Amino acid sequence: MAVLGLDHVNIEGPPSLIEACRRFYVDVVGLREGARPPFRSRGFWLYAGEVAVVHLSERDVPEAVQESGPFAHFALLCTGLEAAAERLQRHGVPFERDGVPATGHTQLFLHDPAGWRWS
Repeated sequence: MAVLGLDHVNIEGPPSLIEACRRFYVDVVGLREGARPPFRSRGFWLYAGEVAVVHLSERDVPEAVQESGPFAHFALLCTGLEAAAERLQRHGVPFERDGVPATGHTQLFLHDPAGWRWS
């Protein structure tokens, strides 16, 4: 087995949270809605190119902030750092910029509407 990269992240929550996440990942991040298998639950699959990288699933849970378990954040490999920072600013999304030692990479850390931290 060889790990080739992140396949997808699944976010579950009540319909209002899932809709807020759908808008965030489409309007702010730039993913697009695409085909989703006919699961019993409602939801969305959001694509980067031909790959569904974020799965959103409606689940009847309280609106209160849910624990995310052991995950600190998830990361997406991106190009166009300054364009991404400008897009976040345009949408009023706070973020932190941080350099990765010894690599020359820069990370932008932010939170989505579900409270997930990602870079």
